[in-house]
Amino acid sequence: MVERLIIAIAAIIVISGAAVVAERRRQSEPTPTGPRPNLPARLERRDFAGPDKPWAVIMFSSQECDSCVVMRDKVDALASGEVAIDVVEYQDRPKLHERYGIDSVPLTLVADSEGDIVSGFLGRVSATDLWAAVARARNPEILDDEHATQCGSGHVDGSTSTDGHR
Repeated sequence: MVERLIIAIAAIIVISGAAVVAERRRQSEPTPTGPRPNLPARLERRDFAGPDKPWAVIMFSSQECDSCVVMRDKVDALASGEVAIDVVEYQDRPKLHERYGIDSVPLTLVADSEGDIVSGFLGRVSATDLWAAVARARNPEILDDEHATQCGSGHVDGSTSTDGHR
């Protein structure tokens, strides 16, 4: 009886130790925090489609990214005479990802005519939040600051969520 008890205690200790080791290995790096993690401050508009339009929505993407497929449709719907759209696939244009330090996708940026980033989203974002970001950029008086910072979970103005991946 004592032997079984000792074996059971030893097994519990070994299993507990293995669980602790496995949990430590599973933990990833902390998600970047701050108002604009992983967002470039500025883009060269001539690097992207529609450099002559007053606004651009640039989505950095990858062919292996399921979230990118969902975001691509939302971004494409924003195209207009004043808003240029460019989806930058990593496999097609890796140098642009490297140039702007893009290490997670989907990353969607709203830029003005000078290339200054006025809003950005890392990861999936609702169509409502994306449309609101473009509307705010085009006419900042549409939404006051209180509404601008509460329009969706997972982002802050500069409008960054953090569930992206490549």
